[in-house]
Amino acid sequence: MSDPFVTNDNNSEFNEHALQEQAPAVIDSKANRNWVPMIAGTVLLLGIGLITLQYLRPTGASATTNEAQPPVQKKTPQALARVNDQYVTYEEVAQECFTRIGEEVLDNFINRVVIQQEVKKRGIVITEADITQEVARIAQKFSLPVDSWYQMLQAERNLSPAQYQRDIIWPKIALQKLAGADVQINEQDMQKAFVRDYGPRVRCRMIMLDKITRANEVWEKVKNNPQDFDKFAREYSTEPNSRAIGGAFPPVARYSGNHKLEDVAFRMKTGEISGIIEAGVGQYVILKCEGLTEPVVTDMKEVQKELYENLVEERTQERVAKVFEDLRKNTRVDNFLTNQSSGGVTPAAGQQQPGTTTKLQPTSGSKAQ
Repeated sequence: MSDPFVTNDNNSEFNEHALQEQAPAVIDSKANRNWVPMIAGTVLLLGIGLITLQYLRPTGASATTNEAQPPVQKKTPQALARVNDQYVTYEEVAQECFTRIGEEVLDNFINRVVIQQEVKKRGIVITEADITQEVARIAQKFSLPVDSWYQMLQAERNLSPAQYQRDIIWPKIALQKLAGADVQINEQDMQKAFVRDYGPRVRCRMIMLDKITRANEVWEKVKNNPQDFDKFAREYSTEPNSRAIGGAFPPVARYSGNHKLEDVAFRMKTGEISGIIEAGVGQYVILKCEGLTEPVVTDMKEVQKELYENLVEERTQERVAKVFEDLRKNTRVDNFLTNQSSGGVTPAAGQQQPGTTTKLQPTSGSKAQ
């Protein structure tokens, strides 16, 4: 079989005779034929190498930039503590905090954003001076310097000055401005507030029950054995705080909010047992009167200024609560952590009833991990 790398002498101009004439240093035709495959293979490898380098070699500005960049370093988790040779990282602590109080913090944050959006919409401005003045007013109300007030908040409620201003004072001022500052107080309001805060009150014991049939049964027992009222309260009352102390609870004041309970209490005589009072939905109350307390103040002029300021504060807070309630009802909030939606318009279903809460159907990536 002929060598594939050797051409026919008659057909090729580079025959053995020509090679010997042009290159005397080449030994002989047989040796030359053995070197041809090796040279051809080397040339082929060199060609492939050169082509590959053209594609892999960085050029121009790119090459300079790549050479200038430092090697990428892996980020080390931030350690907050070390126990022997084991580190407690920031990520571990953050996850634990999120698990414990994440929903509460998120809900407070949502409330603040709802207020912020409405403040921005109405063009209301709250300055540092507004915040400073409100903190000073509250501290003065408790007869404390501002620094002492902040120290007390830090010690008793674990609130720093920055947190207190951001989470309590700022929303309070914002809602007050949204509600409007004009609060009208008349003489009748003052008189009712004076009786409520400084007038006589009725000392009572109470048994609360959640079913009318059960209330009738207990009332029969109490009526026949009024001296055992505290015993029956401990045995049957559904109100845990008063139940533990034999039905005792704070004295009933006039104009305190529950007119049915007040009317009955102030008509009773000492030692008398009331009938069954429907004090609320699913709340049936039996009272035992233990007498009246003495008035704290008899002349309204002595406390008129303080009474007026308290009334203004009270009415303002009522209006603030109403404004915030309306804001939450009319603001669409999708809570991806709890998968609940409330207020505003539901994108998929259209208008929902204001103030209602519905289950949110999570989309991809919406559920907080």
